[in-house]
Amino acid sequence: MKSEGKHVAVEAIKRKLLGKELSYKEIFSIMDEISHERLGDVLTTYFAAAGFTEGFSTDELYYMTKAMVATGEKLHFDGIVADKHSTGGVAGTRTTMILVPVIAAAGFTIPKNSSRAITSPAGTADTMEVLAPVTFSIKQIEYIVHKVGGCIVWGGHLGLAPADDIIIQIEQPIAFESYDKIIVAVMAKKIASGATHVIFDIPVGPTMKIQHFRDAEIIAKKFEFLAKKFHITVVTDINETRQNAGRGVGPILEAKDVLQVLEQKKDRPLALEAKALRLSGKLLDICFAENKKKYTQSGEETAKEILYSGKAHAKMREIIQAQGGDPDVESTRLHGGKHHQEITANHKGRVMGIDNKQISIICRILGCPTDKSAGLYANRRLEDQVDRNDILCTLYSSDKWRLKEAFETMKHISIYTIS
Repeated sequence: MKSEGKHVAVEAIKRKLLGKELSYKEIFSIMDEISHERLGDVLTTYFAAAGFTEGFSTDELYYMTKAMVATGEKLHFDGIVADKHSTGGVAGTRTTMILVPVIAAAGFTIPKNSSRAITSPAGTADTMEVLAPVTFSIKQIEYIVHKVGGCIVWGGHLGLAPADDIIIQIEQPIAFESYDKIIVAVMAKKIASGATHVIFDIPVGPTMKIQHFRDAEIIAKKFEFLAKKFHITVVTDINETRQNAGRGVGPILEAKDVLQVLEQKKDRPLALEAKALRLSGKLLDICFAENKKKYTQSGEETAKEILYSGKAHAKMREIIQAQGGDPDVESTRLHGGKHHQEITANHKGRVMGIDNKQISIICRILGCPTDKSAGLYANRRLEDQVDRNDILCTLYSSDKWRLKEAFETMKHISIYTIS
């Protein structure tokens, strides 16, 4: 029986490589073989490559999502279950860790299963791990969420849509993901997590993962198509992104940004706060609509009240404690690596561009995400005026040789465009 399933899967991969459309039986066979680790790295790579080059029809996207869920575990919660996902690729924009406590403080269940970095310097799970453990069993997650209303955990080992976790491992060395694969993987994880209401954050920009608005609109429509198939209420937020919303890039520096917003520090990154509030507001709006209660204010107004009053910070402390972290952690206690290097401007001018892709490259050289203290702090932002020798950014690493390599690399690539 197992060999028959593998035969069907192999023949299906061959057909997909030739650009043919696959049936549910064929796609289920592929997902089943991958999830049980019977297909092997080579054949799994062929399938990932076929999806990258040819894409999938809407029916195939539905079949693949359904099959990913069917071959894995599921979380179980009652009532409205909120969730959020970003198509990502933006360094240093950790909105999830602000949104989750806001939504939980508003009284909605939000079990956030987050990923580790694939193409960026840090994933949400890498950043949350600075504050608390993120690896739990399904029963432990259900217990945490029932206790405090939400969590921010790593979903990569839970067996939710397990085929995707294996495909991610295949894709990681070459750091690519196809749009269709992202859509399927995200929806499968949301369904397996029990989500009923989801916001999709889709950043668009010249150095982002998605560079054109027409691509973002296609992706949004595919998310909406799949959500309707699985009876999930969604809202999408397509936003132009020219720079990271936070100042820090890398696990510890991003965690510091998050805590500064939750603590409402004077020097907090306001762009990160604004984006987190917008996304939280949109998610609350669709939750309110489903709840059928009369609310006196909008989702964003509610989100602001929760954040500014300190309720979000209090809820985050509850979540951190429930996950086994120190609830008394403060932003002032978080620092970048002991080795650091300032990068200065070569000439006077205005910051006209910040290259997100180059930031990711430099931060990877510095040791992100494995080295939690590695990363980059953006001292200057878009439209800032700078003089010659002004500090543009500061590099951090726990390894002086990695820092040296990153510094030398920056002599040959340009993160900041000044004119």
